[in-house]
Amino acid sequence: MRILLIEDDGVLGAAVADQLRADGHGADWAKRLDEAADTLAVGTFDLVLLDLMLPDGRGIPFLRAMRARGDATPVIILTALDQVSDRIEGLNAGADDYMVKPFDLDELSARIGSVARRYSGNPNPLIHLGPLEIDLAAKAVRREGRPVALTHREWALFEAFVQAPGRLLSKAQLEERLYSFDDSIESNTIEVHVSRLRKKLGRSVIDTERGLGYRLGSP
Repeated sequence: MRILLIEDDGVLGAAVADQLRADGHGADWAKRLDEAADTLAVGTFDLVLLDLMLPDGRGIPFLRAMRARGDATPVIILTALDQVSDRIEGLNAGADDYMVKPFDLDELSARIGSVARRYSGNPNPLIHLGPLEIDLAAKAVRREGRPVALTHREWALFEAFVQAPGRLLSKAQLEERLYSFDDSIESNTIEVHVSRLRKKLGRSVIDTERGLGYRLGSP
């Protein structure tokens, strides 16, 4: 997924950003609310990770403003504010989940996956696609019962197709989902990853509509 992290703590922000990228997500990091607003204005994100106490303001009004303008991007709050009243305020403002610092990075990964599955319309982490068994929670694929080793980028790309069955995804949409603004992307990166997925999972796992994009196939 393409994720925007809004966090002013340098150490924690770097650790979370590294975790997101290790999980195969594209991660952009804003340390102020005004920077986050500018980033959201020019990019499309699948998820926002929001701290509540930023140098230029509080996260709750920022979240309320997102929802007021119709922005339904999933939001997980990451904060040191641990009172029940704080949790209630965050959830009532439109957050999809609420994590109190310090938190385990693997738990954060699991919660991101859970929120993503809810928004994809399929909360079941186990999906069967022809000879493939796809475990979204474990980020694992089996083909005819045998595990298939995918790199983080290959998994992230395949997950994008699995979460949008039947939907045509353009090359630009896939690049935006997998990479942050600062990443250097080769012109044929998506084509290379698609080719590798086909070799590992079956030639028909991803269909190509020349000049338009790709969609999940029927292996």
